[in-house]
Amino acid sequence: MTLDAILALALFAFVTSITPGPNNIMLLASGVNFGFRLSIPHLLGISLGFMLMIALIGLGFSELFDHFPWLHSVLKWCGVIYMLHLSWKIAHSASPISSATPESKGPVASAHPMTFIGASLFQWVNPKAWAMALSAIVTYVPQVEGHTSMLHLTMVIGIFGVINLLCVSVWAWAGGRLRNWLGVDHQRRVFNYAMAGLLVLSLVPMVWD
Repeated sequence: MTLDAILALALFAFVTSITPGPNNIMLLASGVNFGFRLSIPHLLGISLGFMLMIALIGLGFSELFDHFPWLHSVLKWCGVIYMLHLSWKIAHSASPISSATPESKGPVASAHPMTFIGASLFQWVNPKAWAMALSAIVTYVPQVEGHTSMLHLTMVIGIFGVINLLCVSVWAWAGGRLRNWLGVDHQRRVFNYAMAGLLVLSLVPMVWD
């Protein structure tokens, strides 16, 4: 891979990873409600889960959809249902509770941060993650004699993994900073409703596709 291609890939990874999407919306809400430290498993699950997704797609996993087209519809509607569930959880995560530790301060009585495994698995029903992974594979991983170039695939996984981790960390950190401005339960509840609404809106392109 040439230097120009590496720079283009890095820019593509940055733009697609830093812009709003289901992962970043949920991380912002997680940072506000639970703090940055408790959101670390969530953000690590996103990045490592996405790296695994790129690897499997690059190795031919997406060809299953050519053989079983109905899998696409199943995955699509499972994603819609799960994201609606996550929206409901975000909207109702503002149950006031007092705590002695800064990280547990605020509305976390009946809610908890997304786990590493949960965040990793979520990538498979996240439409933006699919679009990012497929675009990266098609654009930056050539076929050599009918087979995937493992060198290019490894470089895409590594570059995307590092940049994506930094970008999603920014969203969780920003949410943690907003905790200080959303200390009143009413303000935090409004914020959570707004984040839940944005997550639902992100489903529109998926549903109408």
